[in-house]
Amino acid sequence: MREIPLDARIYVAGHRGLVGSALVRRLRREGFTRLLTATRAELDLRRPADVERWFARERPEYVLVAAGTVGGIQANASRPAEFLHDNLAIHSSVLHAAFLHPVERLLYFGSSCIYPRECPQPIREESLLTGPLEPTNAPYAVAKIAGVTLCRAYREQYGCDFVAVMPTNLYGPNDDFDPESAHVLPALMHRLHRARRSGRRRVAVWGTGTPRRELMHVDDLADASLFLMRHYEGASHVNVGTGEDLSIRELAERVRDCVAPEVELAFDATKPDGAPRKLLDVSLLRGLGWRARIGLTEGIASTYAWYLAHEGSSRRRVATASAARGGVLQGAA
Repeated sequence: MREIPLDARIYVAGHRGLVGSALVRRLRREGFTRLLTATRAELDLRRPADVERWFARERPEYVLVAAGTVGGIQANASRPAEFLHDNLAIHSSVLHAAFLHPVERLLYFGSSCIYPRECPQPIREESLLTGPLEPTNAPYAVAKIAGVTLCRAYREQYGCDFVAVMPTNLYGPNDDFDPESAHVLPALMHRLHRARRSGRRRVAVWGTGTPRRELMHVDDLADASLFLMRHYEGASHVNVGTGEDLSIRELAERVRDCVAPEVELAFDATKPDGAPRKLLDVSLLRGLGWRARIGLTEGIASTYAWYLAHEGSSRRRVATASAARGGVLQGAA
């Protein structure tokens, strides 16, 4: 096992987001005392020169790259250039700075959307670049594939200890609950909560409900990430998931049963479904000795409790994001 001193300087890029905030929580709980963070106002990760200066000044020893522009089907469809440009810029800037100012280890967080739309299920790490991508999130996927390839290239050419982690679909505290940009679980949670508050009896869900998805609580990802930092010495990217999936209809019903049991779900088959199935093969990670612990029903309940506790701030974030795009809140799956 790799020993990481509790006073190591650990930089969490994207510390306010879903993944980054979970990493910060996990590292603090473990007892790490020198966590480095920077808001976008303090450091724009799309600007290479600024990132290099920050690395030269702060000298991080470990780096967790959880920063990026993310969203569901609607967000990917309406902002493809932004998704591609911002993510390419962020990933290349941070990885290059970590090379110029050498770090002990860097973990780069990709996404299960990097894999081909029609690849065999469950999806093995070897399936990368074996077929066409899912069109509804191709720009984001291309940027993530570039990040994975960059990790491999810096490792091969310069010996950098850069490792790419491929999480499945995530949810939990600090998620994006704006139905216009969010992934399916938080978008449904927000819409169902609004329906319950307003007395509406019906909520629309994009697509047929038949695609299957794997969902993992973000705190499990944070735990797996620290485990990999300490125990994984391979060069391949690593899938991180639960090894279980369910249909979008089943997922919507579970969220509905937690948030607003009296509401009827109406599936809109005119809207896109996305990939028919995304289930990761997590044999590599399980072989190392790690498994997810948080069940989906438990995770949905705890996420909704967090949402209720932060309802005011969540509502302000949703309103601000919607106003900035000049749009009306819509469903997204």
